Amino acid sequence: MNLASQSGEAGAGQLLFANFNQDNTSLAVGSKSGYKFFSLSSVDKLEQIYECTDTEDVCIVERLFSSSLVAIVSLKAPRKLKVCHFKKGTEICNYSYSNTILAVKLNRQRLIVCLEESLYIHNIRDMKVLHTIRETPPNPAGLCSLSINNDNCYLAYPGSATIGEVQVFDTINLRAANMIPAHDSPLAALAFDASGTKLATASEKGTVIRVFSIPEGQKLFEFRRGVKRCVSISSLAFSMDGMFLSASSNTETVHIFKLETVKEKPQEEPTTWTGYFGKVLMVSTNYLPAQVTEMFNQGRAFATVRLPFCGHKNICALATIQKIPRLLVGAADGYLYMYNLDPQEGGECTLMKQHKLDGSMEPANEILESASHDRPLVAQTYSTAVTKAYTEDLGAVGGACLEDDTNALRLEEDSEHPPMILRTD
Repeated sequence: MNLASQSGEAGAGQLLFANFNQDNTSLAVGSKSGYKFFSLSSVDKLEQIYECTDTEDVCIVERLFSSSLVAIVSLKAPRKLKVCHFKKGTEICNYSYSNTILAVKLNRQRLIVCLEESLYIHNIRDMKVLHTIRETPPNPAGLCSLSINNDNCYLAYPGSATIGEVQVFDTINLRAANMIPAHDSPLAALAFDASGTKLATASEKGTVIRVFSIPEGQKLFEFRRGVKRCVSISSLAFSMDGMFLSASSNTETVHIFKLETVKEKPQEEPTTWTGYFGKVLMVSTNYLPAQVTEMFNQGRAFATVRLPFCGHKNICALATIQKIPRLLVGAADGYLYMYNLDPQEGGECTLMKQHKLDGSMEPANEILESASHDRPLVAQTYSTAVTKAYTEDLGAVGGACLEDDTNALRLEEDSEHPPMILRTD
């Protein structure tokens, strides 16, 4: 997410952008001087696996899972998207758009480019523009979410600038799937779970988090983040197994909710005065105002984190590192915070480590165990030259591949998907 201030100034250490990859195994950081990737395989050390200093003022950098495919946007050319193979140091292609690029989302099928009033859907295998969603409601924050699941490859984005409607779009069949009236206030955050069957939403009020089934749009869960004050939700994130949902904001508290359905026990007649009074109390909720009854039924946080700051933009992820569930918080103060989550008891999470996002060392503090690290790659620079451009019918102007041999652009490792097959026409 964009970690710069409203005035456009970078945060600590000239930080402009930070985001986790789709399965929370690496962290991408964009800054005034370029961009870096860090491995998230260990708690005790933030292992840098790549650094590029050839592109300055990187305001968006998105990596496709653990592959070498990366999408980059710079403040120096905010309407231009570059897709690169960072291990080879090559630029695969580039596209220019009619307005500033606010967000880029990737999965193994699609690449989404979000502008303030339009969305471009690319086939990630050849970067062809498959569809353009035009005249969307004003979306200056570039709010959107793309499911990472190949079978449920949905895109969610605001359907209104005044109320919390969510538009759900099927990016495979290229058609609208549903419109979900999620909140009364405009949307502030959206997140799919890893299966693409659940969507979490929050509004600008920030007091209630809702989870809907996709594509049906049925409300599955409703969690209350707070009552006393409205907050600005910074990020929503599911754990990879879909059991937990984190919500961070501009306050010092991160809430973690557990998505479990409470089984209703069969009704029994009370045998004591206490039991009778309890039954009367439950029945009485049927006569209370709807808003009060709704509060009785809303879930509360299963676990919480107290951050050492308040007011900084931040992004969270729920990841399993060294076989232990962790909450990770990347913040505009220039740090990555790692907390332990107890999946059985919940409660207050323990800070295990904090790392500087510029890769420099921090004084050692308590960790659970040592761990092996990914071997760092040798940093390579890539050429920024652009060959003959061509125009797409759907409004994006693209530059052709830098390499004549299309086979050379295929991602090398078996685990890397998808292979890039570029057009030659």
